[in-house]
Formats: sequence, C-alpha cells, structure tokens
Amino acid sequence: MTTAKIDFDSFMSDLKDRTPHEDAFHQAVSEVVEDILPLINDNAAYRDAALLQRLTEPDRLISFRVEWMDDENKVQVNRGHRVQFNSAIGPYKGGLRFHPSVDPSVLKFLGFEQIFKNALTGLPMGGGKGGADFDPRGRSDAEIMRFCQSFMLELHRHIGPDVDVPAGDINVGAREIGWLFGAYQRITNSFEGVLTGKGLSFGGSQLRVEATGYGLIQFLCHMLARHDDGIEDKTIVISGAGNVALHAAELALKNGGKVVTLSDSGGFIHDGEGLTQEKIDWVRDHKAKPDSSLGAYAKEFSADWQEGEAPWGVACDVALPCATQNELDEKDAAKLIDNGCMAVAEGANMPTTAKGRERIRKSDILFGPAKAANAGGVAVSGLEISQNQMRRDLSCEELAELLQDIMKTIHDKCVEAAEEDDGKIDYAKGANIAGFRKVADAMMAQGHA
Repeated sequence: MTTAKIDFDSFMSDLKDRTPHEDAFHQAVSEVVEDILPLINDNAAYRDAALLQRLTEPDRLISFRVEWMDDENKVQVNRGHRVQFNSAIGPYKGGLRFHPSVDPSVLKFLGFEQIFKNALTGLPMGGGKGGADFDPRGRSDAEIMRFCQSFMLELHRHIGPDVDVPAGDINVGAREIGWLFGAYQRITNSFEGVLTGKGLSFGGSQLRVEATGYGLIQFLCHMLARHDDGIEDKTIVISGAGNVALHAAELALKNGGKVVTLSDSGGFIHDGEGLTQEKIDWVRDHKAKPDSSLGAYAKEFSADWQEGEAPWGVACDVALPCATQNELDEKDAAKLIDNGCMAVAEGANMPTTAKGRERIRKSDILFGPAKAANAGGVAVSGLEISQNQMRRDLSCEELAELLQDIMKTIHDKCVEAAEEDDGKIDYAKGANIAGFRKVADAMMAQGHA
C-alpha cells in the first residue's frame, strides 16, 4: 500500500518530539523540507522508502570523552562528537570545530546542511560534522596540541580515507589539522589522506585557505550576471573578519567591488573610503594576535567603529554574512531592503534566521544560500582528497580553474532546479531541490533495510 502524503507541520512536530532542544537542527531541517516536500509527495516511491525520515536521522552520532593535561599538570575533560549523517554519494565529509557552543544540535544542523552542499559540488562526498566543546582561547600552543592528540585518540576509530574525511572549521586551522594528522599517523602507523586542510608539505592543497571566500564571490558574480548585472562599483558590507570574510573582501576588491565593513564579536568597522589590500592584510595580521579587537582598525585608518552592533544598517548593494549562524535576523533583513540592497550571499553556515530568510525571500533581493554560496571550501577539500588518492599535487592555477567551474556548476544547478518568479531565481529552493535529488536517487538505487 502506498504511504500517505506527508504534512509539513506534522512531520516537524514529530521531529521535534524525537529530538527535543535541538533548535538549530530543527531550523535547518524545516528550511530544506519546506522546499523538497512537494517532490516527495509527488513521488510515492520516495514516501514508501521513508526517504525523508531517513534523511533527517543521522547514520550515527558518536560522542566521547576527551581528557588532556593542561600546563599545570591538571587533568581537563571535554566532550567530543562526530555526526556521520549520510554517505549515499561518498565518504562522510565535514569540518571539525572547537568551541564552547558545540553540541549535538549544532553539529546535526551542520552535518545535515553538509549533505546537500557536498552533493551540489558534484564530487563524491557525503555529509558529516564534528568537534568538541573545547575553548582554545587563553590556552597555550602546547595545551591545544595535547588536546588535539587526545581528541584523535578516540576519533581515529571512526574515520578513514574511504569512510569519513574531516576538515577544519571554527578554531581548527592548518596548525590544528597538522597536530590531528600527526596523531592519526602515529596511532594507525599509516599515511593516509584522512584529513583535508593539511599543510602543503604533507598532502595539502593549494587554494584551500582562500576557497570559501573566493567561491562566495564567484557565486555572487554568477547570480548578478544571471540578472544582467555585476559586482563592479557595488558597495558591499561584510560581517566577520576571519578567513572567509577577508578572502571574500580580497576577491571582491579584485573584481571592482567596494567593501566598506568588517566585524567581530565586539562590533563592526565602517570604512567609507573602502578597504584596500593593504587594509585587509593589516586586519589579517591584527586578528592573528590573541584577544585582538577590530576596533583598533578605526584608529589605524580613521574609520568608524560601532561597538556592539552588526553592519546590516549600512547602506549597500550587496551583503555578505560571513561570521556565524543566525547573525542576520528579520529586523536586519528589513534594514537591507529599506537601504536598497540587491543581493545577499551567505558566507557563514546558516547566518540568516528563518524569519530573516523569509523576509528576504519575499523581497526583490537575490539570495544565495550557504549550501551553494559557501561550497567553495568543501569543493577544494574534495579536490584535496582526489590529489591524495592520486599521489599528486595540482597547481594553484589548475585548482583555481576547477573552483571556478564548480561554483558555476553549482549556480547553474540551482537555476535549473528553481522556479523562476518574474525573472527572479529562488536560489535557496533550487539548492535544496538539486542537492536532494542527487542524494535521493543514490539512496533509492542502493535500497533500504
């Protein structure tokens, strides 16, 4: 007998009953399910295979104790996790983050999003995410290294080049990946491409550091070109001052855009004259110092510093949220609309709240969702996996061309899958549908229990 059609409210109610207190995960699921539910309800085979229920339940959620010694020889205990969400199209792939906010809800939201983001790249990668509630702020290099080594002592049991290939994320950069990789190598007595974001001297990829920010600008340019416009002379506001934000600002400048803001947890700077490469380099060096504030930029370059504020009230043509999840809410969206903003592209993961997204969606603003717009990083990570398996390196020029091709392909997949409304493309819907179709077809082909 054919399974009955699925009601959105009933499905979400059941999901929340099964996974209480996981608000970030619920938000991510609701935004995807709203777009893909018509496809599922039109396909009895999808419903009979319980495809939606399977997609929203991770293959496994691994939690473990991480005990390590601080510099005072005191034992510290943290909790680590790895969410292996779906491997229908390839090994689990997704970053590791070390931050006090890390919990199963955050990791499940990120892992769920990663399924569709990875599918959009066209590379054989499933969805996963991991990390620990470890806070590296104020910790010495030796303490962070010992934590990484202890973390890998348990994680190594669950990963491998054909099983699960983690990368870096918040507070897990090239240095931490090196320590994690070194621990894995010693524990397993093997040299494998089990992590991406590695140093160039031991299997890393050129362009990995730049890829997310560069890919974001490339996707934005494709969105604008599709609507007979471009980035040149556009005023751009960016939140964040980390890797993604700075490389997005860098490429925006090279393409003729004018970037006027960056932000950190303390507030934002507004530079009416626009950032230059020299200013971006200064921010990169300054933010590398412990406990540094972006407020010092205002004194250095005679810019405005707005303490405790976000940059969304600044008049702009383009907004790029590149800081953290749910940083752009409904009120912020209204400010962007009132100020004549024409495009928003997400550099961070789910940086726009559900109400903010809905407000933007109902406006004339073009909206590039994170799973499409910030997929450049995982795309180059996927290319690093390929390089490791082939035992060869690709040049920066080769990788730049491949990244361009992948971001163009992602854009075109979104356009093809979306419904056009008076010439405007719903990129969020297109990304969800295109990513879902690839994973769904693979799951159906592989059968079920």
